[in-house]
Amino acid sequence: MDDAPANGRKGLLAAAAVGAATTIAGRAVLSRLTGGRFGDADEYNTAKVTVSGPIRRRQGRPSPLSGPGGATADDVVEQIEAADEDESVEALLVELNTPGGEVVPSDDIRRAAAGFDGPTVAYATDTCASGGYWIASGCDELWAREASLVGSIGVVGSRPNAKGLADKLGISYEQFTAGEYKDAGVPLKEIEADEREYLQGIIDGYYEQFVETVSEGRDMDPEAVRETEARVYLGDDAAEMGLVDELGTETDVEDRLAELIGAEPEVREFTPERGLAERLGIGAERVAFAAGSGVAGVFADDGGDIDVELR
Repeated sequence: MDDAPANGRKGLLAAAAVGAATTIAGRAVLSRLTGGRFGDADEYNTAKVTVSGPIRRRQGRPSPLSGPGGATADDVVEQIEAADEDESVEALLVELNTPGGEVVPSDDIRRAAAGFDGPTVAYATDTCASGGYWIASGCDELWAREASLVGSIGVVGSRPNAKGLADKLGISYEQFTAGEYKDAGVPLKEIEADEREYLQGIIDGYYEQFVETVSEGRDMDPEAVRETEARVYLGDDAAEMGLVDELGTETDVEDRLAELIGAEPEVREFTPERGLAERLGIGAERVAFAAGSGVAGVFADDGGDIDVELR
């Protein structure tokens, strides 16, 4: 009978421990499900947004078997605007690892960064090329690693030529258009010289916009921008050419942010805001198809934290 009170106390302690663990886990799950906007009381003064992978307006729903994909341009713009509206945020860090992508979506992100009310620092990790550099030109400073690939200030356009294949298959091309160049570039017919000139003019126009954007944003002479010949350069070479302001690690970048805001930077990553149903729906699909690695591998990352933000 004397053991009953002791067993009761042990039971209460165990229940309290379970309750505390459940509360902590619940807050972590809520924080992940809502993109870190709720359930997280940590203080922060610097917002970080990431541009990773090809830059495009939108992307299809990710495969349940695939890993997280890069954010779309609209996602990134949304994150920057949310950071700008957040009274706790004093500075913006734009991390770039992208080979480039679509012109207008890249410019949308650049404009959002340029419109941020506070210091903005772009940081090139592996690659900051083409559209990535277009984005960086909207920030106050651009940092890179010595081994980063930076540049590719140019525009490319292409069209497949399937006329020969169509002839072999007995496929003929007929189209009814109004306007001389309405079907310029259609792959089932040979391109005419005037059509080529017309399409090349569009590419040249984009290129001139690129040069102007970079020269204004980076305070470079337009001719110096053209002399880069749309090449990519290692970070140290890019710094010598004025394409990069400073070289350093993420720690060095945070030191620079400390100088800019006059306080130790507390960085919070802003992520795309998705509905709870979408997050849980994708998470459920990933569980259902996770036969190879097991369910635990879907939810636990290297730190053992719960992560159902699977995109």
